[in-house]
Amino acid sequence: MVEPQTKGVMNYARFLTAVSAARKPSPIRMLTELQQRSPPSMISLAGGSPNPNTFPFLSASIQVKNGRTVTFDEATMKRALQYSASNGIPELVTWMKNLQKNLHNPPTASYSPEKGQMDMCVTTGSQEGLCKVFEMLVNPGDNVLLDAPTYSGTLTALRPLGCNLINVPSDQHGMIPAALKKVLSRWDPSEVHKPDSTAPKILYTIPNGGNPTGASMTAERKKEVYELARLYDMLIIEDDPYYFLQFEKVQRWLTSSVCLRKLRIGFVTGPKPLVDRVVLHIQASTMHTSSFTQLMVSQLLHSWGQEGFLQHIDRVIEFYRKQRDAMLSSADKWLKDVAEWHSPSAGMFLWMKLRGVADTQQLIVEKALEKEVLLVPGGVFMINSSDPCPYVRAAFSLSTPEQIDEAFKRLSLLIKDAL
Repeated sequence: MVEPQTKGVMNYARFLTAVSAARKPSPIRMLTELQQRSPPSMISLAGGSPNPNTFPFLSASIQVKNGRTVTFDEATMKRALQYSASNGIPELVTWMKNLQKNLHNPPTASYSPEKGQMDMCVTTGSQEGLCKVFEMLVNPGDNVLLDAPTYSGTLTALRPLGCNLINVPSDQHGMIPAALKKVLSRWDPSEVHKPDSTAPKILYTIPNGGNPTGASMTAERKKEVYELARLYDMLIIEDDPYYFLQFEKVQRWLTSSVCLRKLRIGFVTGPKPLVDRVVLHIQASTMHTSSFTQLMVSQLLHSWGQEGFLQHIDRVIEFYRKQRDAMLSSADKWLKDVAEWHSPSAGMFLWMKLRGVADTQQLIVEKALEKEVLLVPGGVFMINSSDPCPYVRAAFSLSTPEQIDEAFKRLSLLIKDAL
């Protein structure tokens, strides 16, 4: 979450839903976390934590590709199977905070907590973080801005909240600031704090490697969007799982979040008063992300260090760049006469518009499936999913270049048959 103001104390309470504002710390969770920070001499009869001597697993050894080993001895295994703090295991949170400070140097890192000091919590994957942030900030009837097409999981999370989803046009370079300015022009920025104002309070965007488009916002666009958010006192909800999957020079936001999806760990970064509210929701729902997963990731990151982590990222980027290039090559080979696209600058997806096909739903869901090729029809990424949509999303993350080539060959024949 990116805070739009840089001066004064921001009124975070105005952004909260009634449900989020009513959340109180869990007394049991607080006692459990206090017990874990207490000295060995402390005798606790308070918590309902299971006795670790009854756990069936004694130790574990996890081989890492580069030859390193993540080892859970008996003491670590007991900790891995036990309850842990709702905001995350301390050494993992600290490591990730330091990474963000070193990479982005956010000014909020030195703020006081009440002014919006940068804080972080661990979530069970990015989707949990998104859902909890939306439920913290979105009331029925609220106007919510987002670039469309957008991640289908975001639409799934927002629609039941009863809000009005307002599309901000985007192109191959992400959200268009002039389009955002035009959308916002229906509200007077001097009146956004009035109780009856309908001005949007949040703007959701995927700034790097947008899903499904693969578009990344330029540095200039990010600055322009940020300034508009400041003018209208909006929070930017930045969903950034592909920050470390940018194929060109990394474009940094004013602050950035990090998500490690593969082990179902995510991180929410933002002003402390809001992150605290997310943690209260975690206390009442999942309690905390898997201690085992957190410790495994934490031990790996500490053994790598930041330099080792970034070297790993470089290897991952090189792999996905080759995958992207293979998909673009096959697209040029089979689809250039029947589709159009822009080269994705980050992420895992190619977003294609099929020529002469008004709506891809039946073509992709029925006919392509019969020919044993799976893609995603573009309508699922649109605010109005029932409207005809000529787009499809193809992922280049898992398939081999040979499989990608064969899939596009089959798709080409299907499109030509449909014309």
